[in-house]
Amino acid sequence: MSGCGAEHGLISVDQALNLIVEKTQALSVESIPLQQALNFYLAENVYSQINLPLFSQSAVDGYAICARDEIEADTVFELIGEIRAGQTTDLFLQQGQAMRIFTGTKIPVGTTTIARQEIVDLLDSNQIKITEQLKQHADLRDVGEEIAIGQCLAEHGQQLSVGAIAALSMAGIQQVKVYQYPRIAVVITGDEVAETIEDFASGQIFDANAPLIRAWFAQRNQQVDIFHVQDTAEEVKTLLHDLTENYQLILTTGGISVGDYDFIRPVALDLGFEQIFWKIKQKPGKPMFFAELSKVDQTHCYLLGLPGNPAAVYVGMQIYTATLLNALQSQKQLPQWFQARLSHDLKADTRERFLRMSAHFEQANLTVKSLGKQQSHMLSNLMHANSLVRIPAHEQMQAGQIVQGIFI
Repeated sequence: MSGCGAEHGLISVDQALNLIVEKTQALSVESIPLQQALNFYLAENVYSQINLPLFSQSAVDGYAICARDEIEADTVFELIGEIRAGQTTDLFLQQGQAMRIFTGTKIPVGTTTIARQEIVDLLDSNQIKITEQLKQHADLRDVGEEIAIGQCLAEHGQQLSVGAIAALSMAGIQQVKVYQYPRIAVVITGDEVAETIEDFASGQIFDANAPLIRAWFAQRNQQVDIFHVQDTAEEVKTLLHDLTENYQLILTTGGISVGDYDFIRPVALDLGFEQIFWKIKQKPGKPMFFAELSKVDQTHCYLLGLPGNPAAVYVGMQIYTATLLNALQSQKQLPQWFQARLSHDLKADTRERFLRMSAHFEQANLTVKSLGKQQSHMLSNLMHANSLVRIPAHEQMQAGQIVQGIFI
């Protein structure tokens, strides 16, 4: 294949995404505590073993009342006691009786309705008066009203969000079966990474890729192990060989193009990785590499090689790494692109572009506006971008045209 600047032989964005989905084999299933399962995908349906509410209860602070019929304003009831949340009582209400009660409290036997405290006058320590007309069953939560025993709470393949964790916890679920999340190693290549400002004098730069990737995974409730390697074939080979023994996914940054010191791809192929694709017709992030190593124990290790420029790394994480992680967890799904109107003209380019943009609603229409400083080595506009937008190749874009993108 010819040099980095050539366009011949490149695959499209959609072809690359489809290859990731088609070629990636899902990892096994494991059972983990629900509290650790944020963002994992369920490997089975989850059914409730309890009713919610567990018992009939009051929806408000007020008074539990026993009345055969609808209560008229100014009706007086005998007050026989009080019950608080978390308590039960041996007392039961008879016709014409009431008991002080609080939100979430199990109602005493005989309760037909709840009078919220705002419509009750306390006449003395033994009597109350209802000041408004009150219907039967007002402000009562029935047992099983929200969830019944045996009801499906969450379905196979559902990703466990914060809300799902809360809902399952309320239903008493403590363990869930999920698709295993891969053990991930991140390899940062390059001799140019600086550790102090003094290093700048020798032509080095601060590393943005490791902090970017670590933070990206932290947002997803996951941790990764990060390794730095010098630009020598021997060091790259030693590290990649060791990582294949303990990790199911290796992400690399840099060292993936055709330069004299780009060793990731040739070393990976020498170690037995099978290339699935190399180079995508996109900007930024053209020299992207995806390969698979099939091991003797029938397991697999995948390597996704990202370019070294930080913006290209960011695009690679949002578009390709996210798709790969889903596929490893049995979720064979492509990115869900939104549609929006472009707010301005854009010149054509020979490659499809992912531009960092600001998306906002304008008269009920989602509109996107490109930000400045889009070069692959620039990251400052990520402080203002909330979307990556696909701009087709070879097309002069006009304001008002519909484009696709994802929120970041």
